[in-house]
Order: sequence, then C-alpha cells, then structure tokens
Amino acid sequence: MSEDGGKRETIDLTDEVEGVVAPSPELAEALREAEAAVSGGAPPAPAEDPPEGENPGGDPVGAGEYEALMGQLADSSDRLLRLQADFENFRKRAAREREETVHFGAQNLVKDLLSVVDNLDRALDHVRQSGGGDLESLLQGVELVRRELMGVFEKHHVTAVEALGEAFDPSVHEAIAQAPDANVQPNTVIDVLQKGYQLRNRLVRPARVVVAKTPDVPDDEMESSESGSGGSTG
Repeated sequence: MSEDGGKRETIDLTDEVEGVVAPSPELAEALREAEAAVSGGAPPAPAEDPPEGENPGGDPVGAGEYEALMGQLADSSDRLLRLQADFENFRKRAAREREETVHFGAQNLVKDLLSVVDNLDRALDHVRQSGGGDLESLLQGVELVRRELMGVFEKHHVTAVEALGEAFDPSVHEAIAQAPDANVQPNTVIDVLQKGYQLRNRLVRPARVVVAKTPDVPDDEMESSESGSGGSTG
C-alpha cells in the first residue's frame, strides 16, 4: 500500500466513523497517532504547562531580581561588619583615653607646681642656714611662694570664692557659726575661717564662714521699752 493510499484510507475511515457517530476524544487521538505512524512522522507531543516559577521560555521568573537582592544583602553584611569593627576600635580608644585622663589628667598642674615647691625648698634651706634668725627673709620667701602658687591657680582657672562682706550663699558658703553684729545686715558673712575655691564654674571647696545675725535685745532694755510703750498708751 502506498503512502497516499494509506492516508486516503485513514481519512475515509475517519469520515465513515464520523458519519456513524461522533468520535470520543480518545478515539480522535488514536486516529491522529495512526495517521502520523502511517506517514512516518512521530506523534505530536501533548502540550504541557510550564513549571511553576518559570516562564514559557524556561527562564526562572525574577531570577535577575533575586541575584540583585543577594548582591545587596552581601553589601549590607559587609558594611555591617565594617561598622562593628569601627565601633569596637572606637570603644577601645575611648576607654584608653579615659584611663589616661584619670591617671595623668593633672600632669600639667603638677608640672606648674614643681617650681612652687622648688622655691619653698629654697626658702626653708635659707632659714636653716641662717639659724632661724633671718625671719624677714623667710617671710619674703613665703610670700613669693604664695604669689607664685596663686599664679598657677589662675593659669588653671582656679579662683577663690568671694565671701567676706557678701550675703551668705549656701551654694558656695558653708556657715560654721553665727555671731550678732548690728553693723551689717543679717546673713552677711563677717568672717572667713577657710577660703573656698572653684574650678571655672564648678565648686571645689566651699568657703567656711561666720554669718551675722540680729543682736539679742537685753531683758532690761526690753522691759523699759515695754513700760515706755505702756505709759505712752495710758
């Protein structure tokens, strides 16, 4: 049988079957396979849906976006590690500087005080050599040392607290006692027992002072005052 004859017979068979009854889908598929086998071709592969997550071309959906996100994640992780390392180095450096400040923060002040100590030693040596008779020189030496010491304080912004004659201020004064004084207003500092000092605006030591109060009125004066007021009333 020739190829054309077989094809015509298959077509006639199909027409004949279709003239009798409508073929089922299975029968139609079998007829197509038979026709393909007679003509020497392979049966057509049934159409399949593309796998989930892929487009009909076979490339994964969003593959480029996924790779971009992974790259961003890697960059973010790298930046985070660098920031952690920088912060750890900063923390160690700050701790080291804080420790050095605690241990050596007064280095400049000590250096300035060394000359004061040297002058005080010279004054004491001079008094020893003179046998203690040259008191005038000792006084001058002590005054010189004090002036130099106050200069060091001023250089480092250390100042004395104003107290004598000032109104009592509990933030910079410490009242040790009260004394009656009719010449000044009550709560006025009339004596300084120990000077106070402050570093810039921070109090280092309060001034220990004596504060004035209103003098007590003697009993006889109070009685005469009361009797005089009573007599005038009568």
